[in-house]
Amino acid sequence: MTAIDLDLSKYSLGWNDGEEYVFRPAKGISTDVVNQMSRWKGEPEWMRKFRERSFNVFEKKPMAAWFAINMPDINFDDIYYYIKPTDGGVVDEWEDLPEKIKQTYEKLGIPEAERKYLAGVTSQYDSEVVYHKNRDELAAQGILFCDMDTALREYPDLVKQHFGSVIPPADNKFSALNSAVWSGGSFIYVPPGVECEMPLQAYFRINSESAGQFERTLIIADEGSKVHYIEGCSAPVYAKEALHSAVVEIIVKPSARVTYTTIQNWSPNVYNLVTKRARVEAEGHMEWIDGNIGSKLTMKYPSVYLVGPKATGEVLSVAYAGEGQHQDAGAKMVHAAPETTSKIVSKSISKDGGITTYRGLVRVEEGAYGCKSHVQCDALILDEDSTSRTFPYMEVGEKDAQIGHEATVSKIADEQLFYLMSRGLSQEQAMSMVVNGFIEPVTRTLPMEYAVEWSRLIELQMEGSVG
Repeated sequence: MTAIDLDLSKYSLGWNDGEEYVFRPAKGISTDVVNQMSRWKGEPEWMRKFRERSFNVFEKKPMAAWFAINMPDINFDDIYYYIKPTDGGVVDEWEDLPEKIKQTYEKLGIPEAERKYLAGVTSQYDSEVVYHKNRDELAAQGILFCDMDTALREYPDLVKQHFGSVIPPADNKFSALNSAVWSGGSFIYVPPGVECEMPLQAYFRINSESAGQFERTLIIADEGSKVHYIEGCSAPVYAKEALHSAVVEIIVKPSARVTYTTIQNWSPNVYNLVTKRARVEAEGHMEWIDGNIGSKLTMKYPSVYLVGPKATGEVLSVAYAGEGQHQDAGAKMVHAAPETTSKIVSKSISKDGGITTYRGLVRVEEGAYGCKSHVQCDALILDEDSTSRTFPYMEVGEKDAQIGHEATVSKIADEQLFYLMSRGLSQEQAMSMVVNGFIEPVTRTLPMEYAVEWSRLIELQMEGSVG
């Protein structure tokens, strides 16, 4: 792979802690590596076989055409697929972490966030969750929240019933890869009628060079329940590419509500290739809030399958691409039941030659009468060198479906900047204000603390964009 020129000054989370680990197979993926991982983790035989079958699918499955075009130089043999950072297992006190890892999470502000406004936190470092803690009231409500490896040991029947049921290994090449080498991630089960009042959070940190991170997240919201899950991520800046390929499966039972928020801030040497999908039953609601900053290439299309009558789904996303970056993001809505409703709002910003792509699908199955869907794509291009692309797909199998699509592409007008600058703002401040106003429909959906952080990240990316 070709090394890329990286400007660490534009990415504030790009330090590394030195590569220390207790176990790491050789680079590349094979049946031996997959089985070695499973044995090291002490997994049941059915999971080892699941991994092995998934690896066979990965080897045979071709790359989707638009994936292959965007990353023709990816080398699957130049990646470490499993890196175990500590030999102490998961701890529930920050003080019990190795000093370097603890310092990393302190710099990222995760312990402070946990103390102030989170009901539970999972922190993953390379391939393993190293820290997890819940507030006492979670257990009192019967809510299960732990890392995925712990769930496999402690709730094997629940995991076996749902694991791979929403996203099977054969769905695409990268879901097969994740299914073969998954490690870490989050497991959540919310009992019927229970509402989790405070958000649950996971934070994913890649530390090693040429590392792959393949967390697996499974969320089950039982009938009439409610939960909000937030994930964040970052990585050091290296000359060699890293690979992040997660799978997220969400099951929304009748009348349940799930909100899944991502604040992505990968370093500009990370390929971010993620498969996320929710299955929503009668009168349930699924909301994806997706903020994408950073990475060399992101290809991510959160999906909602509306399989029960009057189910609803919503995707609100922002993608920001700077120099050397391509944000290929979007959403999929599949109406497979009558009187279902969906909404997609996609905002993209590109500058310094960055590329943003919206790739979306709305499908109404035959027999799914009375469905409604609206798609809104807005792109803001900040200079002559940047690019915005839109690839919407509509497949409508019922005549009474109400489907709307609108798209805009705009630049910041000189008149806007002049007006703001006449009120005492610098050109950079004026541009940041316009950009934050552009993404406000998505920002306002975030909890206050995360909205402030998101705006701060946007402003950091904007630094030096004028002049």
